[in-house]
Amino acid sequence: MALKVAVQMDHISSINIAGDSAFAMMLEAQARGHALFHYTPDRLAMRADEVFAAVEPVEVRDEKGNHFTLGEKRRMNMAEMDVILMRQDPPFDLAYIAATHILEKIHPKTLVVNDPSEVRNAPEKLFVTEFADLMPPTLITRDRAEIDLFRAEYGDIVMKPLFGHGGAAVFRITSDDLNYGSLYDFFAATFKEPWVIQQFLPNVKHGDKRILLVDGEFAGAVNRVPQEGDLRSNMVRGGAAREAELTEKEREICARLGPKLREKGLILVGIDVIDGRLTEINVTAPTGIRAVKRLGGPDVAARVWDVLEAKVAAHKA
Repeated sequence: MALKVAVQMDHISSINIAGDSAFAMMLEAQARGHALFHYTPDRLAMRADEVFAAVEPVEVRDEKGNHFTLGEKRRMNMAEMDVILMRQDPPFDLAYIAATHILEKIHPKTLVVNDPSEVRNAPEKLFVTEFADLMPPTLITRDRAEIDLFRAEYGDIVMKPLFGHGGAAVFRITSDDLNYGSLYDFFAATFKEPWVIQQFLPNVKHGDKRILLVDGEFAGAVNRVPQEGDLRSNMVRGGAAREAELTEKEREICARLGPKLREKGLILVGIDVIDGRLTEINVTAPTGIRAVKRLGGPDVAARVWDVLEAKVAAHKA
């Protein structure tokens, strides 16, 4: 059954196809004969309960510098689509939240992935705290006194913005770091929301494992190893992708999360695990699909489309 698939994303001309999970899913959808349409979030429009967007038919190719061809732009009622992949990158800001409200008007008749209301209600660094026993000690605040108490208890800590992404503005503060006061002032002036304060995990030097779950089931993993002299393991920050097998602890984490992810309609999720401790649950635009396959692991994009096709077929039955 050929489906109409729209991809809401940052403009396709701007993506890095070597690591972009949305592109991996587009390649797989096209290979299965589905009709692909491209649009950016600013083209969404809502009138009463109808949602429209100026979309372009798109063909994709796994060729750097020559990876797409767009057709003529036309206005479409998005209820005509079978699937919408909501795949623009964060920041998770008011524009992102507005897009979830708009797409919620047509979901689940049009299957929006991930469920827009659940994406809105599961900010990645807050949703994870529902599983606090799996995490390193974590504080959510912007209050200096609370951070001082946490730092006194745990010594080395990590500070990062609550709605940050891609490893931006992630800092380690040692127990005797004289930059702490200045960094606090910088965060206070820059980030109006609370921040994430976590106990520093020294074994991050051995890797931050990205584990992909599809419909609540383990689908693939890659270990992201930081560059020498850098705290951050994100691949967009120079982290090196390495093959990864799950430990028993990591399988337990997946088993704990799976039922909740299925309940929330979060079909493609990426979790981050450092030294057996869960640090984030990524539900907006999790990366890693291409790295997993490139390193000889499972074809996660194929697994995603197996699930999506089954869900659409069940809805139409």
